[in-house]
Amino acid sequence: MSYQAFCIHGHFYQPPREDPLTGIIPLEPGAAPYRNWNERIFAECYRPNAEQGNFKRISFNIGPTLFNWMAGYDLATCQKIVDQDRLNVGRYGVGNAMAQAYNHSILPLATRQDKITQIKWGIADFSYRFGRKPKGMWLPETAVDQETLEVMADCGIEFTILAPWQGDGPVPDQGIPCRVPLAGGREMTVFFYNQDLSTRISFDPGATINADDFVIRSLAPKFSPGVRNTGVPQMIMVASDGELYGHHQPFREKFLAYLLDGALTGRGLTPTFPELWLKSYPARQVVHIRDNTSWSCHHGVLRWSKVCGCTAQGRWKAPLRRTLNLLAKRLDVIYEMEIRPYTAEPWELRNQYIHVLLGEQKFEDLVNTISGRRLPDDDLWRIRLLLEAQRERQRMFTSCGWFFDDFDRIEPKNNVAYAAQAVLLTRQATGVDLAARAMGLFSRVRSQCTGLQADTIFANSLNRAQANLGG
Repeated sequence: MSYQAFCIHGHFYQPPREDPLTGIIPLEPGAAPYRNWNERIFAECYRPNAEQGNFKRISFNIGPTLFNWMAGYDLATCQKIVDQDRLNVGRYGVGNAMAQAYNHSILPLATRQDKITQIKWGIADFSYRFGRKPKGMWLPETAVDQETLEVMADCGIEFTILAPWQGDGPVPDQGIPCRVPLAGGREMTVFFYNQDLSTRISFDPGATINADDFVIRSLAPKFSPGVRNTGVPQMIMVASDGELYGHHQPFREKFLAYLLDGALTGRGLTPTFPELWLKSYPARQVVHIRDNTSWSCHHGVLRWSKVCGCTAQGRWKAPLRRTLNLLAKRLDVIYEMEIRPYTAEPWELRNQYIHVLLGEQKFEDLVNTISGRRLPDDDLWRIRLLLEAQRERQRMFTSCGWFFDDFDRIEPKNNVAYAAQAVLLTRQATGVDLAARAMGLFSRVRSQCTGLQADTIFANSLNRAQANLGG
C-alpha cells in the first residue's frame, strides 16, 4: 500500500504598519477593541495557532518584518512557535519552518544585487530566530524567475513552493517535488501546491467547517486510487495565507488542529512537511518554471508594476515603480562610490549589515572586519548613515505598496516615506541631495480616487525625517 501524506503550508505575513519614522504602529480604529490590526490578528491567529500546537504540524514561514514586531509584542508566543519547529528537528532531524525573502519585495522585479541582499537577509533572520540554517525559502507572492532560483541555490536554499501554473507545462498535482535545472549544473527543488484544495481552504468557508468532512469529500478523492496498492508514495500539498486560520475565518485554527491530529489519521493519511518528505522521497521529475509569475496575479507580476485585471485602477503603479527604480539606481551609485575607499566589497557589507540590525554584531566590528582596518569615528558615522539609507532603500520595494487598487493607502505611502528617509540619510552622509529630482518623479504618481500625489507624501515625510534627525 502506498504512503499517502498531506501537507499544509501557511504563509504568515503582514504589511509593515509601523510609522516609517518612529517605528510605532498608529492607532487603527477599525481594529477595535485592539489598538491596531497587528495586535488584533495576533490575538485571532498567531497566538491561538501557537497554543493549539499547529506550528509543529504544518509547513510555515513567518515574514521577518512581522516576526520582528511579534518578538517585541509577545516574545513568549514567538518562542512557542520556534520550539514547535525544534520539536520536529529533534524528532526527525529536519524542521518544518521555512525562511522568507526579507522585505517581501517582488524578486523578479529586483536587481540581482537586491535579490542577493533580500535572500541573505531572510536567511540570516531565520537563522537568528530558529537557531538553524533554512533549507527552504518562501518567495513573496511566490513571484519567481530563473535568476531568483539561482541566487537562492548559491545561498544554500534547496527548495521552495510554487503555484501549479508557474511550471512550464504540466506539473504533478500531488505535491511531488520536482527538480528545476539551473545554470552551472545547479538545481532547485520545487513543490507545486494543489490549486483546487488551496482555493477551497482559502476562499470557501463552508469547506473548512468540519475536518472529517473535508478529508472525506475534498482531500481523499485527490489521491490516485490506482496508485494506492503500488507502493508509490503520494503527497498532496495545500498553500494558503496563514492568517486564514483564525483571523480571516474564525475558529479555523481549531479546524487545522483537528484536521492534522485526528481527521487525517482516521483515514490512513499522514501529515508531513517538505524537508521531511525530501528525506525519503527526493525530487526526480524535471520541470522548468515560467519566469515572472506569481500566485496572486494571473498576469505574471504586472500587479506590482503596471495595470492588470487584478487591480484595474492601478495606473499609478508603473510611475511609482519607475520612480523608485530610478531613485534606487542613483542611491546605489552614491553608496558604492562612497564605500569603495573603505572596502572592495560594498555590497557584501550591505549583505552583512543584517547581523547588526539583528543585534548579533556590533556595527564597528562589522565595518572594521570588512575594511580590514580600524576606522575613525567620523568615517564610521558616514558609513552607518549610508547603510541605513540602503536599509530604507530595501524597504521602499515592499510588495504591499503595489498590491491594492489605490495609491491613497498606508502601504504605498509608507514606501514613499522610506524613499524620503533614504534620500535624507544619503544627503547627511555625503551632501548629495536627490530630493528635487525625486519630487519631480513622484509628482507623476497620483491616486485616482482622492487625487493625492506621491510628491506630497514625499515632501511631508522628508520634512518629518529632517526635523527628527536635525538634517
